[in-house]
Amino acid sequence: MNAMMNNFAPLAQRKMVITADKVWKRFVQNEYRPSLRHEAVTLVSRWLHHSQRRAAVEPFWALREVSFSIYEGESVALIGHNGAGKSTLFRILCGVTEPTVGTVSITGRFAPLLALGAGFNPELSGRKNIYLNAAIQGLKEKEIDSILPDIVEFSELGAFIDIPVKRYSSGMAARLGFSVAIHTVPDIVFLDEVLAVGDAAFQEKCKTRILQLKSEQRTIMLVSHSTASVRNLCNRAIWLDQGQVMMDGPVEEVTQAYENHLGLTHQMSVSSPTPQVFG
Repeated sequence: MNAMMNNFAPLAQRKMVITADKVWKRFVQNEYRPSLRHEAVTLVSRWLHHSQRRAAVEPFWALREVSFSIYEGESVALIGHNGAGKSTLFRILCGVTEPTVGTVSITGRFAPLLALGAGFNPELSGRKNIYLNAAIQGLKEKEIDSILPDIVEFSELGAFIDIPVKRYSSGMAARLGFSVAIHTVPDIVFLDEVLAVGDAAFQEKCKTRILQLKSEQRTIMLVSHSTASVRNLCNRAIWLDQGQVMMDGPVEEVTQAYENHLGLTHQMSVSSPTPQVFG
């Protein structure tokens, strides 16, 4: 595998396929909805203190000035703790949502797997959903016919391929979604936490297929909380924390820095004195 990767052209000679330029994303948190009794107490309190002020709804910035460029054939992992902004960034790159500020651009056909079973029509069978999803990605019916057996075989659904997806377990939907995504031969593959589901055998099967796509110079963006998987599957990592890029570089260096950060954070939380409660 390493020998094959060494035959790739240098980054400077490759086409830039993904660009994020100073991307910000803001969400407005839902206002707190109190009980009727609490609202009555609040109204009385305002009347007594002659105050009509309402609590302001604070915006939440999920991403803060995120910038990077990815070249054809790169395999890049997004890492960071829950809530760091990884999935938000993926959704922006795939056009599911738009940035509040900044721009993104994608060159080439891409296959997003952002949520397990996302894009499936629950009323349709697995087979019909294969045709639907592949057609959305631009494949003709004859092309879909040719890859259908491989998709079904990889998903391991067997006879279940012809029952409605609404009857699938989350694991079955995940297997079908991953199988469709990686068999439609996209230029870019977006994979969000797909290695966290299914049994160990299927996870290894997914990793093997990702390595195959990597050897074919497909561009891969992967979200995973497993730094071991990231090191095995990717050449580069981008570490997000509180919506900002903390580090972007070779996968070994970035994952090591991230693990060191996690260890320091845990050590600080353990060593912090437990507050005493009196009364």
